[in-house]
Amino acid sequence: MATTIISPTRAVSTTAQSGATSVPVRLVPRRRPGRWAAAAVVAVLGAMLVNTLLTNQRFEWPIVAHYFTQAAVLKGLWLTLWLTAVTFAAGFVLGIGLAAMRLWGGPLLRAVSFGFVWLVRSVPPLVLLLFWFQLASLYPRLSLGIPFGPEFVTVDTTHLISGIVAAIIALTLDVAAFAAEIVRGGLVSVPPGQTEAARSLGLGPRRIFRRIVLPQAMPAIIPGSGNLLIGLLKSTSLVSVIAVTDVLYSVQLVYNQNFKVMPLLLVATTWYVVITSVLAVGQYFVERRFSRGRRDARPFREILRDAARLRPRLPRTTAPPTVPVSADSAGERR
Repeated sequence: MATTIISPTRAVSTTAQSGATSVPVRLVPRRRPGRWAAAAVVAVLGAMLVNTLLTNQRFEWPIVAHYFTQAAVLKGLWLTLWLTAVTFAAGFVLGIGLAAMRLWGGPLLRAVSFGFVWLVRSVPPLVLLLFWFQLASLYPRLSLGIPFGPEFVTVDTTHLISGIVAAIIALTLDVAAFAAEIVRGGLVSVPPGQTEAARSLGLGPRRIFRRIVLPQAMPAIIPGSGNLLIGLLKSTSLVSVIAVTDVLYSVQLVYNQNFKVMPLLLVATTWYVVITSVLAVGQYFVERRFSRGRRDARPFREILRDAARLRPRLPRTTAPPTVPVSADSAGERR
């Protein structure tokens, strides 16, 4: 005998009209065998990964724990965090200026902004880093004076552009190019009608930007900026090529002495994972701050709970829906 599930609204109206006996209807979620199969595969792979991490003695976890908080590693970690903060702040300020040139500048400023972004985004960060580190090969001396005139100050480029200076310049320029596009994309995402409506109310340009445009652009700017910051944190590992003692170069100095390559690389990897996780959580709360009043803003606990859920969430109802059952069908069931 086939069973038909009637919608709750139709079932209640039918019951009220006919006065027949009602039976509660249990809502059954849609079967998703593909999702369960994928979850089973992922669970098996995860169990295999945990098993190999715990049983493979070549990871040498005691050595990882020993060097995890060593002074040399923590000093390199501090330089990594400092380099990330300085280059991100300087690069983002420069990127805001480039975005303003692209949006509100004249033809020359727009061309300069476009050319800078195009060129820097086309060059890999490692190539840019090596170029600035080897700048003395092109310009042995740098001078300050009147263009095409006398020079007042002359400096040896080899002494001026050290490894840390080259890292700051290269990473700042790389961040500026991407930050310019992130800021520009966030600003152009605001509908022009918002600005026109504010002008019709008599608001000034600065107040319009601060009160109307910027609050609506920030939800689009924050996610890209957070991803840029996390990517910059990982890109700081490139400075180890020019012997800047970041966290990666610090562990390289250690395993060059004791030849414990994998345990020391796991130390650096663990620190990167920890810092990236902290930045990701901070990015979520900043996004939530600027997404207040939006319907899609959800608490962090709810996001984690839904991510771990295999069954889809069923709609909440105040009372269980019912379907009418006639006396004849009720007698047949009995």
